[in-house]
Amino acid sequence: MKVVVVGAGIVGTCVASYLLRDGHDVVVVDSEGPGEGCSKGNAGALSPGSCIPLSAPGVLGKIPKWLFDPLGPLRIRPAYLPAALPWLIRFALAGRNDKIAGLANALRAMHADTFENYAPLLANAGCQDLVRRTGTLIVYKTASGLADSQRERDLRDEHQVRQRVLEAAEIRDLVPDLSSEYKHGVLLPDHGSAANPYRLVQSLAEQFVRDGGCLERRRVTGIVLREGCIAGVQTTDGEVLSDRVVIAAGAWSAALIASLGIRVPLESQRGYHASISEPGVTPALPVVSAEAKVYATPMEDGLRFAGTVEFAGLEAPPDFRRADALVELARDMFPALAVGEVSQWMGHRPCLPDSLPVIGAPPGHPNLLLAFGHGHHGMTAASTTGRIIADLVSGRAPPVDLAPYRPDRF
Repeated sequence: MKVVVVGAGIVGTCVASYLLRDGHDVVVVDSEGPGEGCSKGNAGALSPGSCIPLSAPGVLGKIPKWLFDPLGPLRIRPAYLPAALPWLIRFALAGRNDKIAGLANALRAMHADTFENYAPLLANAGCQDLVRRTGTLIVYKTASGLADSQRERDLRDEHQVRQRVLEAAEIRDLVPDLSSEYKHGVLLPDHGSAANPYRLVQSLAEQFVRDGGCLERRRVTGIVLREGCIAGVQTTDGEVLSDRVVIAAGAWSAALIASLGIRVPLESQRGYHASISEPGVTPALPVVSAEAKVYATPMEDGLRFAGTVEFAGLEAPPDFRRADALVELARDMFPALAVGEVSQWMGHRPCLPDSLPVIGAPPGHPNLLLAFGHGHHGMTAASTTGRIIADLVSGRAPPVDLAPYRPDRF
């Protein structure tokens, strides 16, 4: 069977790799090279125990404070607020108490086997060194900050996620260079990270091509229909016809399917990073500042500080003051940090209001499969998404119940 996968990020690359393993004729189409989008500059988190929806109760009460804090983790550009408002209302509704348990179940199911589902792809590409299973440490400056996380910890306990509360001395043993202002921590020993997310996508994509897959550098402009059925994709360089089409184009996915009458409330939560090539401090594992919402990840090319959420759409230019703010927060986390050469980046996280992706065929289009909207968990969920899509194309039962991710749930 010929399958076209639209999108060469980590999700599309994992989807294509699993499809190729099943013997399908697979073409990946993207206007850019593998990993050039959101996959390039993310925090690299691989979090099998991540089961906390972004809209969890308590978050909405913090938003006004964040908006007025120049170093805060959230910004909405005033001109974009009318466009973002419907999404934000859906986000608020998704955070109701009666919704959280179901969302947590679905997140845990999607993330739990991330390492196991990456394993065959990494082994085939010979890049096992790019995935680290070091654990992740979440740190808090105050006892009240730790207390505020009790519901999150309860959710992890309910979903059998291993975690351990640490006090100041244990934190210092684990991360000696961390500021002494951090008095409390939660260690998630089964988490990890990608040593270089960009190189990981490129390595998997290169192996995909070596194994017989095809990468096409074209911009997809629409879906090809023949007698009412999906027959491929239209690009700036002509049609690419196929038996099945998979849309894994991240934040640009919703626009591609809108002509089919498929409406999905996809929004870009623009994220920034500041990477320091010679930081002078190297934590042994990713460290997350709970108050600042900053993820500090040791990578093969330095120490990356990633975070912030900005609502400004797909077209507005980056505001690299958000990355500058990350450097200030980085100094707060690691007082001995040597801030020399700093690279900055902005990317588009494809987010849906309930924190879950859309995976599966939309009603009326059985040969179209959607695989996007993974939000802040694209690296974690990509390997399982790849396996799920391959199972659907090959007629096997997927490893998880897909009902929570159905495209028509909104």
